[in-house]
Amino acid sequence: MENGIDKVSGSMLFSEEELIEVSGLKKGGDFVEVTCGCTSHRYGDAVGKLRVFSNGNLEITCECTPGCNEDKLTPAAFEKHSGRETARKWKNNVWLIVKGEKVPLSKTAFLKYYNQASKNGNGIHKAHSGRVCHRDEFVRCSRCKKERRFRLRTKEECRIHHDALADVNWKCSDILYDRFVFPLLIMFLYDKLHLSCDDDEERASRRVYRGCSRSPTCKGCTSCVCFGCEICRFTDCSCQTCIDFIRNAEA
Repeated sequence: MENGIDKVSGSMLFSEEELIEVSGLKKGGDFVEVTCGCTSHRYGDAVGKLRVFSNGNLEITCECTPGCNEDKLTPAAFEKHSGRETARKWKNNVWLIVKGEKVPLSKTAFLKYYNQASKNGNGIHKAHSGRVCHRDEFVRCSRCKKERRFRLRTKEECRIHHDALADVNWKCSDILYDRFVFPLLIMFLYDKLHLSCDDDEERASRRVYRGCSRSPTCKGCTSCVCFGCEICRFTDCSCQTCIDFIRNAEA
């Protein structure tokens, strides 16, 4: 037992040498968690918990103050949240505590999965067939309050969902369903079909099927839940999520 975890389970993602004397080390089902931080000359140290996933995803839960509710931050977002004056260099500005010393993330082994994912396409999730995999998502209509399904198989589909999610006034009639995606609609003469608030909401028994390549009724896993890739993030979008992803990719 070392650093509070079993040596064998702790070395599943990283070797024993890579985990020696890393502060806050914990082992989860598909991730390793460590204490991290970012220093602002004005505000001091902002401390958090960094989770490193084998698919390259990096998530930080901020613990800068007892009441801070920021979680699942990208390193770039955490860097900005900390008030760091020289931002956009998160690989050097975000640090871990190794052997009692602050060590830049870039000088540790904890970026190896992120770097590998970047080389293979910025962390894109792929199904067993090798194709990009994002599970179906739902958006609630601002008028009738019914939830509508969005397929996220292409960049175009991801952009449609992305914009709908950001639109507080989004309504059912804004969506177009492709008749080739929904075979039950082939009775219609047009390739595209508008939905209306009068149409029934999808049954709960059907909603559990969201297109995960690992399990048809998956509730969310690293195979189908994407935290950002070149398919679902957009350089021409001004939302903070896309901005953070682009900054991470360019760092």
